[in-house]
Amino acid sequence: MFVRHLLLLIFSVQWFAAFRADARNNPATYRIAQDSTPLPARWNLQACLDYANRNNITLNSLRLSQKTAEQNYLLSRAQQQPNLSGNGSLSYTHSKAATAVIGGVQTTSSWSNSWGASSSITIYNGGYLRNDILQKNLEIESANLNILQSTNDITLQITRAYLAILLAKENVVYEQDLINTTTAAVDQGRKQYEAGSIARNAFIELQAQLATDKYNFVTAQSLVRQNKLNLKVILQLPYQDSFDIIDPDTVISREAISALDSVVSVAMNNRPEIKNGQLSIDIAHYDLLKARAGYLPILTATGQLSSSYYSRSTDAYFKQLDNNFFQQVGVNLSIPIFTRRTVKTQVEIAKINIDQAKLNLQNTRTVLAQEIEQAYINVINAQGQYDAAVEGLTASQEAFRIAGEQLKVGASNLVDYLQQKTLYTQAFQVYIQAKYNAALSIKIYDFYMGIAVKL
Repeated sequence: MFVRHLLLLIFSVQWFAAFRADARNNPATYRIAQDSTPLPARWNLQACLDYANRNNITLNSLRLSQKTAEQNYLLSRAQQQPNLSGNGSLSYTHSKAATAVIGGVQTTSSWSNSWGASSSITIYNGGYLRNDILQKNLEIESANLNILQSTNDITLQITRAYLAILLAKENVVYEQDLINTTTAAVDQGRKQYEAGSIARNAFIELQAQLATDKYNFVTAQSLVRQNKLNLKVILQLPYQDSFDIIDPDTVISREAISALDSVVSVAMNNRPEIKNGQLSIDIAHYDLLKARAGYLPILTATGQLSSSYYSRSTDAYFKQLDNNFFQQVGVNLSIPIFTRRTVKTQVEIAKINIDQAKLNLQNTRTVLAQEIEQAYINVINAQGQYDAAVEGLTASQEAFRIAGEQLKVGASNLVDYLQQKTLYTQAFQVYIQAKYNAALSIKIYDFYMGIAVKL
C-alpha cells in the first residue's frame, strides 16, 4: 500500500510539472475568460451596464465582502448554541527501580487510556450575543448597499464614456462631410484657376484647407479610438480589437425635468449612500449596547463526561471504564467588579463612533443635495446652450450654403467662403458638444430620481 501511494505521488508531481511547462509555452490554451458568455462585437449601453454588473472587479470584490458579512452573521447566531468537544489520551510508561526485597533491578511497564467530552452554553451575558446578531444582520444590509452605491457610480462612468464615443463618432461624420464639401470646392477652384477666374494663391488656399480638413478627420478618428479605449478600461474588458458601440436612433437633448425639491426628496429617501449612513448609526449603536454588556455578569452552564483505564488494575477494560465513569454539570457566574476602565473606555468610544456616524450622514446628505442641485443647474444650462447652439448652427449652415453657391457662380470671393466655413465649423462643434452635454445632464439628473439610464 505504501509503495502504491508513493508511485501516485511521484506521478502527480510529474504531471503538475508538465502542466506548468505546457501552460507557460501555450498560455492561450489555459486562459480563463472573465465571463463565459461570448463578447459581442458591437455593444449598446445596456449591454455595457450588464457586463460591468457581472464582471467589474470592484463590484465582485464588494460581493465577496457581502458574503463575508453573511458568514459573520451565521457565526454570531451560532454563538447562542452550546459547544461540544471530545478528548482522548493513550500513554505508555516503562520504568526500572531497585528493590531491596528480591535484590537487583525490577522492570515495570503500564499503559493508561482516558476519554472525555465537555460542553458549555452561555445563558446570560447582558444581551451581548443578541445585539451582536442584530448588528451583523445590519452589516449584511450595509454590504448590499455598498454594492448598489458602487453600481450607481459605475453606471454614470459608463454613460459618460458611451456618450463621449457617440459625440466623437458624430464629429467624424461631420469632418468627412467637410472633406467632401472642400473637395468639391477644390475641384471648382481648379476649373476656375485653369480658366483664369481666380489667382493661384486662392487655389492654393483651397488645397491647404482640404489638407486641414483631412488632418482634422484623422484627429477625430483618433479621438473615437481613444474614447472606445476609455470605455473598455471602465468595463475592464479583455483585449478586443473589433470593439464598437451601437448608435442609438435618437439622443434626447431636451425634455421636461422634475422639480429640484422633488428630486432631492426622492434621493434622500432612496439613495443607497443615505441608507448606508443611517445603517452606520444603527451599527454603532449596537456597538454601544455590546460595550455596556461588559458591566453585567455572565452566566454559563457547563457539562462534562469522562472515564479512564489503567493497565495495572485487575479489572477489565470496559469494567474500568464503567467504574471510572465521571459526570459533572454546573453553572458558572462571572461578575465584573473592577476592569481597569476597559469597559468604560469601550462605552465612551462607542458613543464617539455614534456621533461620528451622525456627522458622516449629515455630510452625505449635504453633499448629495449639492450634487443634485449642481445636476439641476447643469441641465438648465445645457438645455439653454443646446437651444442656442441649434439656432446658431441653423444660421451658420445657411450662410455657408449661400457662400458656396456664390463661390460657384463667382458672386463671392474665396476669403468670404472660407470665413463662412470657419463659422460653420465652429457652430457645428458647439452644437454637437451641447447636444451630448444636454443628453448627459438629463440622464444624470434623472438618475438621482432612480430612473434607469437608457438611450
